[in-house]
Amino acid sequence: MEAKQTVAIAIFLFIIGAYIGYAISYNEIQNLRVEINSLKNRISSLELKETTIKVINQQLSISLSDIYEKVKHSIVMIKGFKVIKDIFTTYYSEVIGSGFIINLTGEPLIVTNFHVVDDIINGSVTFFDGEAYPFDIIGKDKYSDLAILRVNASKEKLIPLPVISSSTLRIGDFVIAIGNPYGLQSTLTSGIVSQLGRAITTETTGPYLLADLIQITTPINPGNSGGPLLDMYGRVVGITTAIILGAQNVGFAIPSDTLIREIDDLVKKGKYDHPYIGISGIDIDYNIAKAIGINFTYGILIQSVVKDSPAEKAGLKGGTNIITIAGRQIYIGGDIIISVDNYPIRNMEELLSYIVRNKIPGQKIDIDIYRDGKI
Repeated sequence: MEAKQTVAIAIFLFIIGAYIGYAISYNEIQNLRVEINSLKNRISSLELKETTIKVINQQLSISLSDIYEKVKHSIVMIKGFKVIKDIFTTYYSEVIGSGFIINLTGEPLIVTNFHVVDDIINGSVTFFDGEAYPFDIIGKDKYSDLAILRVNASKEKLIPLPVISSSTLRIGDFVIAIGNPYGLQSTLTSGIVSQLGRAITTETTGPYLLADLIQITTPINPGNSGGPLLDMYGRVVGITTAIILGAQNVGFAIPSDTLIREIDDLVKKGKYDHPYIGISGIDIDYNIAKAIGINFTYGILIQSVVKDSPAEKAGLKGGTNIITIAGRQIYIGGDIIISVDNYPIRNMEELLSYIVRNKIPGQKIDIDIYRDGKI
């Protein structure tokens, strides 16, 4: 009897072991099948991405070629000389820049940068076919770095580029620049929009900021200035203007909205009147907030207010005491701008961009400030 029980137990254990082994094997096989299917899906996804990238690259290559062929006759090289004087002698420095043809006023005209044609002598524009013509400057604005030229060429040569609103741009959009870097005519480069609403200082604008710029990765070199910034359809969305010396893939363009806004005044009056508040200020950061005892790290700390300016008339106050933070002297005690027209303001770039885009001289602006612990 014991032998039979032992055999029965052995058989029972064998069956259990076999079942468990089967279950484990079955689960492992199922897991392997899941992993295999997952790998197949990944491989299929990678193959699809690779195919998509190849198609996009092919389309992009075709598009760039097509765009270049479509716009090349509308882009010009600007050449001339500037007189340079020092204490010993007078000499001439050659100027090379870019420009392009537009027709926003019923007349084909050439757009370029103010800094390209400012104080230029013996200036000329050279078309794609090599023909050159003198030009007249009919309007200019150094605070937007824009200039409008009139050239006495045949209508067949004055082929305008389409201009659309730069408000259509988004960060990451593909853009194209065509110009004449170092005199190399009709050079095409491409990149993306890195940021919008930038403000930088330039030699042309002096203490004032060149505001509401498009930051791009598109290579910009001397001679590119004044050329068009195009979207993927060959439409103008900006005008290339500046770089940061020593930086790579950091260029700037004037948005086409600035051109659209100013063109009538530049053509009719020869200038454009800018709105301004009349302050100098610095952006609030963590160290400044800590030093002046506030619990927020955004806004503009007013340093000074221009005499008889709109800011002074509105009662805005500049700093009264000087402190030093990390070797930098800062005036404290002034108002902190935190919003305009209920639009939150984090820094000076945002303030200037808002004013440039939305205001003209004489219009009212509502400014919210932080003063003496109160808004």
